[in-house]
Amino acid sequence: MLNILHRGSATLAAVETVDGWRAPDDVVWIDLKDPTRDEELAIEQALGICLPTREDMAEIEPSSRLYQEDGAVFMTATVVVGVADQRPTLAPITFVLHRGRLITIRYCAPRAFEAFVGQLPGHPELRASGPAVFLGLLDALIDRLADILEHIAIKIEHSSDAVFGADRARGGFQPVLRQLGAAQMTGAKARDSLVSLGRGMAYAATASALDDRELTEHLRTLQQDVPSLTDHASYLASNVTFLLDAALGQINIEQNAILKVFSVFTVVFLPPTLIGAIYGMNFKFLPELDWRLGYPMALGFMAISAIAPLLWFKRRGWL
Repeated sequence: MLNILHRGSATLAAVETVDGWRAPDDVVWIDLKDPTRDEELAIEQALGICLPTREDMAEIEPSSRLYQEDGAVFMTATVVVGVADQRPTLAPITFVLHRGRLITIRYCAPRAFEAFVGQLPGHPELRASGPAVFLGLLDALIDRLADILEHIAIKIEHSSDAVFGADRARGGFQPVLRQLGAAQMTGAKARDSLVSLGRGMAYAATASALDDRELTEHLRTLQQDVPSLTDHASYLASNVTFLLDAALGQINIEQNAILKVFSVFTVVFLPPTLIGAIYGMNFKFLPELDWRLGYPMALGFMAISAIAPLLWFKRRGWL
């Protein structure tokens, strides 16, 4: 799908590429979402540049993600998608700055793009040029990552209450462990995305992709946001690790308590069982069997042998 944004327009417009298609002079943003090969070829012919394929975008080498060619600056970054569906994944997006225009190539639908498009009607400065659109998209992506980290922080707080709280929901620690695992996975992907965006912005600054002083200052501000969010993501990861260790410790404590109860009952009932087994043997000469008080005596021995260990455990503070 090919969408374009005119300088005076407030929204993206879908277009169909035909043979000999040319981009209008007032186009500041060309968005290729799940493009076909024909659409890629049409853009390449219209702009005179070679666009990376989906396989090229998946490369992790910096030389394949950040480079200049045919007068254009190519920057590929990974972004987090699918967080709302609880299936976070990393997807590459390529940003190309060429002669005052921005070309984006993506095979995903990040919420940050939708949020940015929703801001276009009320902010004409966002659609003034391709670099302005580029910074606006970066700003939206960073804001989205900040929201994701805030959501993770809330989950971690709830998990902390579940681990250390007096009242725990039915189901034991399994829901807590699942929630912590999901938070750890999402946070790790958010951190990877921040690192990728930081590299792209640093390359854009060194490649002199922005020719406006105000835009350069805006880029510098975004560069300062990335390390702080990265540090926050690392802090959340350490909290998740701590809570995972604490949850496993609580599980061990509860298991030890259960085993302790079984051990106490085993010790308590072992002597009565021994006494009952002795007097239950079918020997001919067993003097106590002929006593009138033999049966009460055996019951008394059983009771004493059961109560005595309990009193001993309680005195030692084991119960």
